[in-house]
Amino acid sequence: MKIVLWDTRQLDVSKDFAGGYGVGQYASGGGYQGQIVRWFYKRDHRPTALTFAYLTSIFRQLGHEVHFGEDQIVAGGDVYVFNPSLITLNLELAAIREVIRTQPAARILIVGILALTLPAAFAELPVTLVQGEPEQLLWKLDEVLKQQSGAVAVGSIQDLDALPFPDWDLFAPRKFRIGYDFTQFPTGLIQQSRGCTFTCNYCPYIVVENKTRFRSPESVVDEMRRGIQQYGFRSFKFRDPLFGLDRKRVLRLAELIGQLPRKVQFSIESRIDLLKPETLAVLSEVGLASITVGIESPDEATLRHYKRAPVNDDKQRQFIETCRRLGIRTVAGFMIGFPEDTAQSIRRVLRYARLVNPTFANFNIVTPYPGTEFYKQVVQDIADFDVTKYNVYTPVMKYQHLTAAEVSAWHARGFTKFYNRWDWLKAHGHLVWPALKWLGFGYRPATELPVAVVPQPATIALPVMTSADVSDDRKVA
Repeated sequence: MKIVLWDTRQLDVSKDFAGGYGVGQYASGGGYQGQIVRWFYKRDHRPTALTFAYLTSIFRQLGHEVHFGEDQIVAGGDVYVFNPSLITLNLELAAIREVIRTQPAARILIVGILALTLPAAFAELPVTLVQGEPEQLLWKLDEVLKQQSGAVAVGSIQDLDALPFPDWDLFAPRKFRIGYDFTQFPTGLIQQSRGCTFTCNYCPYIVVENKTRFRSPESVVDEMRRGIQQYGFRSFKFRDPLFGLDRKRVLRLAELIGQLPRKVQFSIESRIDLLKPETLAVLSEVGLASITVGIESPDEATLRHYKRAPVNDDKQRQFIETCRRLGIRTVAGFMIGFPEDTAQSIRRVLRYARLVNPTFANFNIVTPYPGTEFYKQVVQDIADFDVTKYNVYTPVMKYQHLTAAEVSAWHARGFTKFYNRWDWLKAHGHLVWPALKWLGFGYRPATELPVAVVPQPATIALPVMTSADVSDDRKVA
């Protein structure tokens, strides 16, 4: 069969984020300063969704011919596969209708989270919804194709090592670039685990299941080695929503990464309380360049109300400082625009972001993702049900004390006020532009760093950094 994968680069969507719902990019409110922030983020050339690289490998392993259409319909396909995000849903629906019109005999498969949580969006179309992990098509493609339309539940993959490595050949991988994480390119996407065990009710990563599955460290590093050799990858972004849950696996992974034929950079996403200073030191030694964490809000009552387990404020600042000393960038997410937010509560989030002072602060407007418990909890407070606006940068809620315009203004202020500071440049300039460290920006002598020994993880005994001199964050409000 001739199988065609369709995707779009419009609207700046990153489909691998937000559990597959996708996120957009900052739209540059706040005048010329906002434009500068926008330009910085738009320098990237995001990788194609990891799902499509897996499906390319799977379909080829099954003996099929695979093609890729980026914002165009490849003619003559027997099967067309779409992986919609919320933001690009209208674009995908238009492309699906074009396939129906021009290739009436072709089968159309919808994969990804929207096939499960927004089936109504496709109800009037002759398509098949693949509900579950798309990579299950390795074993269930024939079963899915037997059903002409409607939904087919395919479940989740229990043995992630059984999957073939992703195939990036169709997607111009040597262009991939994620500049806020790395200084070396091209960048590949990779996973060593799937799922999350925490219960934040607004989180899209627990819509399908609330547990974590792992790949073996050996398989992960074999894939990295292949990426280096075949695609020239010099950096890897781990798309695990909860990297570091199993510390023994992390240390084994670090040991094996250190044995790769060339040193690479990699980034991870995790919770602050899962990564101890000694673990960070080991990972830094073998190439950890950036960590994404969710700080969200300094208000513990807000976090607990939405089932987010808070992290002690001192630990958050200690974590950022430890990463800075180790030369690791930090990308911290902060949330504004809860229904009960006030100007004062948002101001406190923005001030707290400047106090914690990560390398990059991403201010997200609270977004009610369909299928989450949060969506059900606040459905009466949703002002706009047009999911194509759910890009984490657009207000879509009703607010008890603010207008949507006021939330947008605070959002823009968060970005411009955070980056337009000498304290930010002094602390992080050397991480964003490494040459600046020779001018004294943020540089710390090596003697201040924990010493990492990688070859035998079981024997690592590293000093834990303390924060006895850190004052109470709550004085900021």
